Amino acid sequence: MLSAATPTAPAPAPAPRPESLPAQIDLDLVQRFDKLGPRYTSYPTADRFVEAYDEQSFRQAMRTRLIGAVRQPLSLYVHLPFCNTICFYCGCNKVVTRDKSRAARYLHYLSKDVQIQAELAGDDRRVRQMHWGGGTPTFLSDHEMRVVWDLLRSHFDFQPDGEYAIEIDPRSCSPETVRLLSELGLNRASFGVQDFDPAVQRAVNRIQPYELTRDVFNAARACGFKSLNIDLIYGLPKQSVSSFADTVERVLELRPDRIALYSYAHLPQRFKPQRRILDVDLPSAAEKLSILARAIDLFNRAGYIYIGMDHFALPDDELARAQRSGTLTRNFQGYTVGPDGDMLSFGVSAIAKVGPTYSQNARELPAYYDSLEQGRLPIIRGLELTADDLLRRAIIVALMCQFCVSIESVEAAHLVKFDEYFAYEIEALKEFEELGLVEREPGWIAVTPKGRFFVRAISAVFDKYLRADKARVAYSRII
Repeated sequence: MLSAATPTAPAPAPAPRPESLPAQIDLDLVQRFDKLGPRYTSYPTADRFVEAYDEQSFRQAMRTRLIGAVRQPLSLYVHLPFCNTICFYCGCNKVVTRDKSRAARYLHYLSKDVQIQAELAGDDRRVRQMHWGGGTPTFLSDHEMRVVWDLLRSHFDFQPDGEYAIEIDPRSCSPETVRLLSELGLNRASFGVQDFDPAVQRAVNRIQPYELTRDVFNAARACGFKSLNIDLIYGLPKQSVSSFADTVERVLELRPDRIALYSYAHLPQRFKPQRRILDVDLPSAAEKLSILARAIDLFNRAGYIYIGMDHFALPDDELARAQRSGTLTRNFQGYTVGPDGDMLSFGVSAIAKVGPTYSQNARELPAYYDSLEQGRLPIIRGLELTADDLLRRAIIVALMCQFCVSIESVEAAHLVKFDEYFAYEIEALKEFEELGLVEREPGWIAVTPKGRFFVRAISAVFDKYLRADKARVAYSRII
């Protein structure tokens, strides 16, 4: 028996486990499991959303939320899509323009989006998390960023100990702007870097000197930002093991609290800007893995802990502490500290999570504007999760965040007999067990330190939709 109303929080972790990846990555295993697969910022994944889920479905989800006896504070996501220039590797939903006046019109409609959703939230508008993403949020002028902040503060009750983050492009953000962001109340930041090598930067059309990044990063430190992240990408054109190691060393000099190390997915058939990247300039598969292995070795030596997927953090960072305490979770922005609550999202293409539902806004500006002009939320698709979806989501989140699943907790929360319900999955896990990547103990499924690097592939075993979708054409490679 399954109940769609049952809790889906990750189970408490068992005894403490080693907190870093092994010093050496088994490249044979990498080649074996480097298939196409989801990143699991949600389950089911966004490609499973349906157009039958519309604005009225979202409104009903918000009404249901108000009935709940216990409501966690909200998370907010704001999508700011504009960029000055195009980075050839980028697959994000963005609007490339040098016309700064376009932001004013966007903010006009964003305010309508915020107002409608705030009204649906009723009198419980407490917020504990917020993230401004893009595009390039720092495309906005200082005045416009203040407008966005004031807009949100006028409609929601921001908790004093909350996490309020922004993605920063150092090329469009001065130290003075960083100080403004801190004064407004933003206290966490993620810096786009990707690679400091000039040849790589020219190949991807992102010229960003180290000194520029250093000055903006240090300004954020001086202003008291509580956690700073740097994004890197391996597998870009013109990269080599030695050149990327130099980039990593310079990043380690800055000592960010977190590092995200993403794999470049070359999908020129899907992302038009990538067609300007020459295949001949890309590192070979073997060299790409060597670049990755060297970077991880440097992170380990510098004391960073592997959080999961492509994220590393210092031992005293909130992500590392949340993983140790069993409160780490995952949403559309990636890893975050729990508890996992509802997330309202504003802006073009933004994805929200309310109760057992997901919804996504229109991906193009004209459709986004038109809906709001008519007083309608611009929701174009979404999904109401089944009891089976919620069960599988709980397992996948537990694997991705705590590297283990408590069978007893799953059975109690979802009223299933684990071994019977997941007979197919248990059989599929045997391959990982035989390779020493997974251990099955009485009452637990645990990912070993050796298996942590493959947690995305291990989690995919419990993805019912992926099992039926043999082509996996919508996904990037797991590693």
